[in-house]
Amino acid sequence: MSALIIGVIRSLTLLPYRTRIPVGGWVISRLVAPVIGYRGRIRDNMHFIFPEMPADDVEQMTRDVPDQIGRTLCELFSPRKLVETARNTPVTGDGIDAVDAAREAGRPIILVSGHIGNYDIVRSKLIQRGHQVGGLYRSMNYKGFNDFYVSRISQVGTPLFLRGRRGMGEMVKFLKAGNAIALLIDQHMWAGAPLKFFGKTAYTALSAAELALRYDALLVPCYGIRQPDGLSFKVVLEAPIPHTTPEEMTQALNDSLEAQVRANMAQWLWVHRRWKAQ
Repeated sequence: MSALIIGVIRSLTLLPYRTRIPVGGWVISRLVAPVIGYRGRIRDNMHFIFPEMPADDVEQMTRDVPDQIGRTLCELFSPRKLVETARNTPVTGDGIDAVDAAREAGRPIILVSGHIGNYDIVRSKLIQRGHQVGGLYRSMNYKGFNDFYVSRISQVGTPLFLRGRRGMGEMVKFLKAGNAIALLIDQHMWAGAPLKFFGKTAYTALSAAELALRYDALLVPCYGIRQPDGLSFKVVLEAPIPHTTPEEMTQALNDSLEAQVRANMAQWLWVHRRWKAQ
């Protein structure tokens, strides 16, 4: 399986970048998604969250969401081009000055995003702006594919921390030194808090907020949103989340992500089983 996936990706990299990205989207949307069950998961989530959505719109989502997944995969496995794209990406949002001020003051920063657009565009852009940004990643099920994946995302920037006790320890040490870490918050976590996402209960890890409180870190929602041309992005750094309680802060992160998803519906990973409890 790993060899097959890597072979497909390597084949796509033979294409010019501006052709590679839309072709990768088409391959995942039209060839892969129907086989591996993506379309069924998207339909289930659409019916659960938007029961009144017209059938034609649901079917369009079953094509558009996998297209976004394919584009993002091609970008992640084209790190040099991803870095070049980030270099030309504008930064917007109310959090820009706060993030830069925290860097100058040596204050830790926790950047929180979700599986929307391309989150590594944010990491690359902030590194280019002079920030030291570490990323937390989850090991893939297939070792060969995992090694290939890590070798590519490492070219966007390091350090990278493997999810687990050792990786968390290394990440916390890096954060305490006054650096930034990038986390994703939109995966189902049975050990998390039963918060709301699109009005439904979604078990969400409180760790980002807890770290922010423990180490007086800036907690900033951030997004790399794909633009209508399908190739370029804008980076959005929202205003930092005020320090209150882990639950309130994490709910604010969920609300921020929900607003971004509603504005860019096809760019979120609707193949997630985000609402497993229901």
